[in-house]
Amino acid sequence: MTVKKKKLIRQVGVGGFAVSPRARRYVGEVLRSHRLSYGPFHRRFESAFAKEHDSKHSVFCNSGTSALHIALQALKEKHGWADGDEVLVPSITFIATSNIVLHNRMRPVFVDVDPRTYTLDPARIEEKITSRTRAVIPVHLLGLPADMAPILSLAAKRGLSVIEDSAETMFARYQGRKVGSLGDIGCFSTYVAHYIVTGVGGLATTSDPDLYIRLRSLMNHGRDSIYLSIDDDKHAKGAELHEIVSKRFQFVSVGHSFRATELEAALGLAQLEEKAGIVKARVRLARRLSEGLQEFSDRLQLPFCPPDRDHTFMIYGLVLREEDKKELVNFLEDRGVETRDMLPLLNQPVYRSLFGDLEPQYPVARWINRSGFYVGCHQYMTVRDADYIVEQFHAFFRAKKGARAMASAPRNRRILRSL
Repeated sequence: MTVKKKKLIRQVGVGGFAVSPRARRYVGEVLRSHRLSYGPFHRRFESAFAKEHDSKHSVFCNSGTSALHIALQALKEKHGWADGDEVLVPSITFIATSNIVLHNRMRPVFVDVDPRTYTLDPARIEEKITSRTRAVIPVHLLGLPADMAPILSLAAKRGLSVIEDSAETMFARYQGRKVGSLGDIGCFSTYVAHYIVTGVGGLATTSDPDLYIRLRSLMNHGRDSIYLSIDDDKHAKGAELHEIVSKRFQFVSVGHSFRATELEAALGLAQLEEKAGIVKARVRLARRLSEGLQEFSDRLQLPFCPPDRDHTFMIYGLVLREEDKKELVNFLEDRGVETRDMLPLLNQPVYRSLFGDLEPQYPVARWINRSGFYVGCHQYMTVRDADYIVEQFHAFFRAKKGARAMASAPRNRRILRSL
C-alpha cells in the first residue's frame, strides 16, 4: 500500500531569531567572566545605543514596558504630578502604552490616529487637553516615526512632557533626527520579533542627566544613585567609600526590579553592531511585498511613508479599505502566513470594562480594529518567503473574484430570460 505524504505548508512568521557568530562570542565572554549583573556589556550596549539614537544616555532594562513605566514615573516624580493626572495616548498601539499610565496611577486619554500612518494625529490632540493633562506619548508604529514636529510644538506651548514609545521603531529618522531623541525620554523594546532581540529587554534614552539618574534608580528598586552598580565603590577610598557603604541600602523612590543581565546586554550589543544588515533586509523585503501587492491597492491600503521620515519596517502593516479582515486573515493563517491584529486597544475586554465602549468616538481606530493586521517583514525571512506571502494574497483575491462571479451568474441568467 502506498502512503501519500502530506504536503507541508510553508510557514512564514512575524518574527525570528538566529544567533550570529559575534553574539556567540560575546555571550561566551560573559560566561567566562562569571559576571551576570550590570557590567561591561551593559555599559557598551547602553553607550552605543544612546549614540545610535542621538542621545547622551540610555538605560537597558528587562522590557520595553518597563522602560515606559519608569519613564513616566521619573517624569511624574520630577514634576510632582498627582495621581489621576492625564496622559494622552494614541487609540492604536500595543496595550502596554496605556497600561503603564494606569500602573502609575494616572489616567490615559485616547487620541485618534492618522488614517495613512496609523500614528497619533496631531490635529486631534488639542481637543483632548484639559487642565490635568501632563504628558503625551506618541507611538512610532510598525517602524514609522509619528509626526513629531506639531506634537512637540503643541507640547511646548501647553507645557506637556513627551515620551516617545519607540518599541516598534529603531534607527529611523524624522526630519533628520533619530527617534528616541525628540522627546524627554524615548523607549524601545528588544523583545522577540523586534529589530534587536535579547529574549526580553528594553531601553530608555534621554539627554537629561537628572532623568537618566532617576531612570537608573527606578529600575533598581529606587536605590540611592550613589550605588546603582556593584562597581560604584570599586575605586572609592576613605570618606567617599564610607559614604557609599552607609548608603548601599538606602532607597529614595518606590522603585522596581527591572534590571537585565549581562547575557542579554551581550546579545543586544552584537545585534546593534550588525544593525545595517538588519534594516537593509527589512526594507528590501517590504519593497518586495509592496510591489507584489500593488495591484490590490484599491482594496488593500499598503504601508505609507511621508517624505520627511524613514520607515524601517519592523512589521508590514495592511488595512482592508472596506472589508472585515477576518476572512483574509484566516485564509493566510490556514496557509502558514502568520498575522497579528494591528494593535487594537479601545476594544480590548479589559478596557471596555474600565472605560465603556469608546470605539464610536474614534472612527479611524474602529476601522483599523475591524480591518487592520500585519505580516512578517524581518531579516530572517527570505525573498521566497515574501513571494509566498504575495502568492497567498493573490490566491485569496482570485477566490473572492470567482465567488462573486458564481454568485452573480444566476442573477444574470434571470435578467437574460426576462429580455
